[in-house]
Amino acid sequence: MNVLSATSRPPQTWWLSSPSPSSRFQTSGMALLRPLFSPKPVHHPPITGHSNTSITNKGRVSGPLYSVFPESPALVTSVDDLFEFICSGPLLDQLGYTSETVANSIDKWLACGVYLCNLFKLNELSITTPQKIRIYHYYIPVFLWCEDQISRHCSQFADGDETPPPLVIGISAPQGSGKTTLVFALDYLFRRFGRNSATLSIDDFYLTAEDQAKLRSQHPGNSLLEWRGNAGSHDLPFSIEMLTGLKKMTKEGMKMKLPRYDKSAYGGRGDRADPSTWPEVEGPLTVILFEGWMLGFKPLPNEVVKAVDPQLEVVNKNLEAYYDAWDKFIEAWIIIKINDPNCVYQWRLQAEIAMREDGKPGMSDEEVLDFVSRYLPAYRAYLPRLYSEGPKEFDPDRLLTVEIDDQRNPILAR
Repeated sequence: MNVLSATSRPPQTWWLSSPSPSSRFQTSGMALLRPLFSPKPVHHPPITGHSNTSITNKGRVSGPLYSVFPESPALVTSVDDLFEFICSGPLLDQLGYTSETVANSIDKWLACGVYLCNLFKLNELSITTPQKIRIYHYYIPVFLWCEDQISRHCSQFADGDETPPPLVIGISAPQGSGKTTLVFALDYLFRRFGRNSATLSIDDFYLTAEDQAKLRSQHPGNSLLEWRGNAGSHDLPFSIEMLTGLKKMTKEGMKMKLPRYDKSAYGGRGDRADPSTWPEVEGPLTVILFEGWMLGFKPLPNEVVKAVDPQLEVVNKNLEAYYDAWDKFIEAWIIIKINDPNCVYQWRLQAEIAMREDGKPGMSDEEVLDFVSRYLPAYRAYLPRLYSEGPKEFDPDRLLTVEIDDQRNPILAR
């Protein structure tokens, strides 16, 4: 492998002394090498509402990018090496990509890589192997899959005069698995390539503080409904209203505000944020990214959920209404698969420790354990069926399953 130290020669000449790219992508890839790998920083218009230290997703601040990318120095690889690295990604077979497919689209891979390095404030000439994995084995392949889904969706309306309705892509992933950062990256790439997108989380549809208090009083002693999170703690009519409205955003000049939830309100019990603070999107929308930890969960026979936790019985009953409120709007699915739900506890603990070390409020280890324990029964009950059967009434050609390890990186599907 030909590698050059990031400091062994001037950055502006490193790629010139690398071996010529293989003939598979020499014509397409080299066209972008000079502008993409020049020593000048790549500047893009700022994203409204984004800060340097937080994930801010169209008005949603989810805290610092803890544990997203290691910061240790790395070696700069040649273009050939990068091509081979891309081709070694665990998602390519599932996406139907070959080395020729990658070669034919290498310009877009390179552009996406620079955009994401810019987004996460990384130097594209000196990124670590973990960073390369996250960008070239995960975020970019998933983005290209989404692009293909959008093209297929729009082709269904090719003969019509009106703009196609936006495609709703559902992203089901456990808490702490990196879905918010994935959505952040996808949303950014969509806009860099001229796609008008909107992002929503199931968190945005939590009951108001007043209604959550009523739910709690209706189920005294049920720890799964004491706090927001499980089925029953969401405003489903509001979900339907918002998703229906967003699907109609097909014309220039149309505007709609996206709901947001304030988890810090009422001492951490949370409440719906004031509508005056909600971010606004304009039509026409191309894609809607809708993410959540329990998207695609389906009700199970009572004896099954009671065997996991008797408190799940009422949650399971509540889940019956969720398909019509959420899942039926979703036309393409990304499911992030984990092998052990206990990873959720470890991921949440890592984030809270990092926040405390950074001088920001964070839950204690005991509070993290209590918080996650309210979700683990649902994970244990519903994830096996989601992984084995998929969501209700889904199209297999519109489902991407990404299995990740305990470092949140994709691995080969088994």
